[in-house]
Amino acid sequence: MSLRISLRELEVFVAVAELDTVTRAAERVALTQSAASQALDKLEQGLGAKLFDRVGRRLLINEHGRLLLPRARALLDAAGDVQSLFDGGGLALRIGASTTIANYLLPPLLAAFRKDWPQARLELEVANTRDIVESVAAFRVDFGLIEGPCHHPELLASPWRQDALLVFAAVSHPLAGRKVAAAELAEAEWILREAGSGTREEVERVLLPHLNRLAISMELGHSEAIKHAVAAGLGVSCLSRHVVADMLAAGSVVEVDADLPLLTRTLYRIQHRDKAIGRGMAAFDRHLK
Repeated sequence: MSLRISLRELEVFVAVAELDTVTRAAERVALTQSAASQALDKLEQGLGAKLFDRVGRRLLINEHGRLLLPRARALLDAAGDVQSLFDGGGLALRIGASTTIANYLLPPLLAAFRKDWPQARLELEVANTRDIVESVAAFRVDFGLIEGPCHHPELLASPWRQDALLVFAAVSHPLAGRKVAAAELAEAEWILREAGSGTREEVERVLLPHLNRLAISMELGHSEAIKHAVAAGLGVSCLSRHVVADMLAAGSVVEVDADLPLLTRTLYRIQHRDKAIGRGMAAFDRHLK
C-alpha cells in the first residue's frame, strides 16, 4: 500500500489549523504561500475530504480536520523523535502542568533534567487542570501533570505523588489561634480557585464530606492571589502546603486548627493512549520517579 500523504503536508495542515490562514502557516513552516496551499490541497485530495471551511481569507477547521488534528500532531511528534536519534543526543519535550505543580514542584525537576540533558529543548504549558487535560488530548503537549483525577476517556492517568492540603487564615482572623468546630468553618467566607482547577475540585472533595457546604465569597484564578487575599484577612482557604509554606514561615498566615482529618490529594501524570513514549519522555519520567 503506497502512502498518499506526506509529513510535510501534515505539517502544513497543523500550522493552518493553529493559525487560521495559509499565509501565516507558510511563514511558520518556511514555505511560500503557493507551496503551502498546494501541500494542503494535495493532503485533502489524498484523504478524499475537505479539512477546512473557507470563510473569506480564513480557513476554519471542520469536523474532518478536528478528527485528523490530534493524529497529525502525534505523527509529527513521532517523526521528530526519530530524527532526534541522529542529532547528537538532543531531546525535545513539551510538558503541560497545572499551576501549583508548575510553580512549586516542577522547577527542581526541570533543573535536574537539564543538568543531565543540557542540550534538551523544553517547552512548558501552564494552565488549570481542565486545560492541561485538553492539551494532552489534542497532542499539544507530550504529557501532563495535574492536581486532580482525570476523567477523559482517551487519556491514561497514573498517580505521581501525594500532596498535603491545609486550611489557613490570616493571623488576625477570628478562626486563627484556637480550636475551630466544623460548623464554624462551614460558615466562614471562603476564597477558592476557579471552576476547572484541580485544586478547586480536590478541595471540595476533601472538605465537603466534613463541612457539608462552603460559603464561597471569592473565586480567584491563581493560588498566589488567594494567598495574599487570605493574608489580608478577606477569608479562609485551602491550598497545597507547598504553596503556603513561605507565608507560614513568615507568620502572615496560620493553619486553622479545625476538627478535620489529614487532608491529602493525589497528583497525576497523564498522557494520551496513542502517544508513544519518546526519548525525551522516557528521560524525564526517570526524574518523576
